[in-house]
Amino acid sequence: MLDLLQGIRVISFNHFLLGPMAVQALADLGADVIAVESPEGAWQRHWSSGDIWHDGQGMLHMCTNRNKRSLALDLKAPKGREIALKLIDGADVVAENFRPGVMDKLGFGYEALRRRKPSLIYASASGYGPDGPYAERAGQDLLAQALFGLMAITGQPATGPRPVGVSAVDHHGAALFAMGILAALLRRERTGKGCRVDASLMQAALDLQAESLTAWLNAANRPASVSAYPHIAGWYYPAPYGVYATRDGHIAISLCPLPRLAEAIEEPRLTAFSDKDAWARQDEIGEIIAARLKTKGTEAWSQAMERAQIWHARVQGYADLLADPQIKHMQALVTMPGAGESGTPVTLVNHPVRYDGETAEIRLAPQPLGAQSKEVLAELGFAAAEIAALARDGVVRVTEP
Repeated sequence: MLDLLQGIRVISFNHFLLGPMAVQALADLGADVIAVESPEGAWQRHWSSGDIWHDGQGMLHMCTNRNKRSLALDLKAPKGREIALKLIDGADVVAENFRPGVMDKLGFGYEALRRRKPSLIYASASGYGPDGPYAERAGQDLLAQALFGLMAITGQPATGPRPVGVSAVDHHGAALFAMGILAALLRRERTGKGCRVDASLMQAALDLQAESLTAWLNAANRPASVSAYPHIAGWYYPAPYGVYATRDGHIAISLCPLPRLAEAIEEPRLTAFSDKDAWARQDEIGEIIAARLKTKGTEAWSQAMERAQIWHARVQGYADLLADPQIKHMQALVTMPGAGESGTPVTLVNHPVRYDGETAEIRLAPQPLGAQSKEVLAELGFAAAEIAALARDGVVRVTEP
């Protein structure tokens, strides 16, 4: 078990992807993360990616809630608020990703908790930041991709704007959110001072595009369009950098000199283009490469490019990932007993970083709602009869794990 954050307690009021995924990373590192949800369950328990349900559990919940304890608590009930404040008194971090103002209305806003516990790390994730003209707008990954450039650079003139095929802004935002919490914890370790940490979908979307945006912002003649080319991967890349169809699949070609590629794929027309042309005539060069690569299969081209030391990769689908030797070697996908209705094994994407060569252990599969309610309340000093009364009154929900 990794103990990098052993002794750190995080109270998570997060309810949708970015926030839960961020504190999951802290749980992987040994923090005691208590996920607080309403007795009805957070939104992510009632909606599932692809409408795929595994042993009664949805995929949004499955991919963001390992290694956490579940407490189902009615924050609107006076007794529920008292319990929450007791939890916070013993916490190092409070993390939430409600819309700005929601936690204030519940009595758990930053100012109230800072006065109560000055050393607390208060971490808040939102769509567009805690204030400003967009603060009250609904924040969601697809909307952030639309507003802040990702769709524009991913689409092509023929297809129009296109979203990335995953919730990339949520996922990157989660990494930034976790990074901010860790930085605040480090400062508190040195100074004893608490901190407010704010992350947002907006800034995550912009940060994902740092290379592209920096190039566009500093160009003497800014391109009128930042749409991708038909074959080249983005507006700010030279040919041949992109994806091309072969006779039986697709192959990605990274940065390489055109003369070397010309020799590898036996296409002499490429030798007529200069290094400058690679930046200015992407469409023309891309079409020549595309026409040639369609004449043979992916494996034949891969062998030729391997001999020529050209950076390349066949395009793999999800079915290919199951057999990928490097994924297996790195234990990047982990199958373990589940915590659903019948304990059916579940396969999860593992924590993405190693520490001293060690992979983070999955101690708890994503838990049923309220599976640790009794346990957490007992730690706070509640007797069994009191817990039973709270459950009877609907203040807490208790589920046997």
